[in-house]
Amino acid sequence: MCNLINISNSLLPTNYGEFRIHILKDVNTNIEHIALTKGDVENGENVLTRVHSECVTGDIFSSLRCDCGEQLIQSLIRINKEGLGLVVYIRDHEGRGIGLANKIKAYHLQECGLDTVEANIALGFPVDGRSYLVASEIIHSFNIRSIHLLTNNPLKALSLSKLDVTVSKQLPLIVKENIFNSTYLQTKRVKLNHLI
Repeated sequence: MCNLINISNSLLPTNYGEFRIHILKDVNTNIEHIALTKGDVENGENVLTRVHSECVTGDIFSSLRCDCGEQLIQSLIRINKEGLGLVVYIRDHEGRGIGLANKIKAYHLQECGLDTVEANIALGFPVDGRSYLVASEIIHSFNIRSIHLLTNNPLKALSLSKLDVTVSKQLPLIVKENIFNSTYLQTKRVKLNHLI
């Protein structure tokens, strides 16, 4: 179990709306995670929520190989429009838990013909090694009673439910296919049962 400390917060105006940014530190790992809130989510029910795994290539560099950055942007827009919601940004989740350097190695294997699932396995990693314990604790830290989860990943919804987060609805995020991500999205649909 992790121990979170809310170490700072401030208003954060963005291109997608104005949010409040909270930095929560896991004292066991010293990793600083992020929560963006819109409105007063405290004790909320059916709070529109995105649990987002850090993706340097997609979130920062707008990579066309994945759907991560676009899902984050869509989530911010939808939460801002709703006027109430939460984005939980989990650090150290790169490449479904394998780390940035290994994710880039997996990219190279994909260039050689493997899909994203096969590449992780070839590198000796599980298909998806992420834990959502930190995400659940961040959600619980706001005393949120239930969420509407913005995700295509049924495993994420199931994992959060097992950590006592009430996921009352799963809402998909549809990203346009392009020549760089079509195989990736197809693999997510067929092998990982994503709702895309």
